[in-house]
Amino acid sequence: MTSIRRTLILATLAAALLAACGQSAGPTAVAPLEISRNTSCSLDGMLLADYPGPKAQIFYAGQAEPDFFCDTIEMFHVYLTPEQVREVRGIFVQDMGKADWDEPHGYWIDAKSAYYVYGSKREGSMGPTIASFALERDAVKFATEYGGKVYHFADIKPDMVVLDGGVLNDSHM
Repeated sequence: MTSIRRTLILATLAAALLAACGQSAGPTAVAPLEISRNTSCSLDGMLLADYPGPKAQIFYAGQAEPDFFCDTIEMFHVYLTPEQVREVRGIFVQDMGKADWDEPHGYWIDAKSAYYVYGSKREGSMGPTIASFALERDAVKFATEYGGKVYHFADIKPDMVVLDGGVLNDSHM
């Protein structure tokens, strides 16, 4: 093999390796952020720390900070509403099997792998809410104590999270 040919082969391999290094393997992974006393809901401006029940956050493509939601119902409504479709990099909810219902902080889990209790007697910031759990057994225990039915993320449908007339048509608002 001539030295020119060897040089061309090495140069081609080097260029290919450099090109491969610059390629992205997909969207950058995101981690949930913690709420502060000043964190407000992206949908209605309410301060998340002032209200009970599970909170949520959605990271959209092109945004460094997530959109926060003071209630899981609002998060599902935004996520499932067709006119709101945007590329999502991550969705997180709080594990209410560990978090304090009245003052939830931390315990963020991937929303798509969580279990949800819909139709319970417990209320969140906007009235009736959908409780979120990392473990199915915690969701079942909650449903047994407070009522409701256990669902997976994909089982929550748009007609379950309509915001018209108050969250879930709460007449107490």
